[in-house]
Amino acid sequence: QVQLVESGGGLVQVGGSLRLSCATSGLPFNNYNMGWFRQAPGKEREFVAAIRWSSESTYYSASVKGRFTISRDNAKSTLYLQMNSMKPEDTTVYYCAAGRGPSSTRVSEYIYWGQGTQVTVSS
Repeated sequence: QVQLVESGGGLVQVGGSLRLSCATSGLPFNNYNMGWFRQAPGKEREFVAAIRWSSESTYYSASVKGRFTISRDNAKSTLYLQMNSMKPEDTTVYYCAAGRGPSSTRVSEYIYWGQGTQVTVSS
């Protein structure tokens, strides 16, 4: 049974930092591209960041580039998202996902999803 479990969400002030983790089990983590997405109520799920299975490439949305860093530890089957210089518009639920596909930025390319973790940035 494949499981993706996010943690590290919470409340942070504007300009602060949070580190999200996504612990996985039941899948060959090394063989999957991993991504972070976020979704606000009533809106579509949007791409945040992705990292290829070999870690040779990372991708970021324009809204987080330069502030967020995605990384992975294949030995621990865990994905991370370091979020710095946070803004109120970063407030929403964050999801990690595992998949295989050429772009790594499309929701449709991801097969497995976590349950999400809430991030709230207060001003």
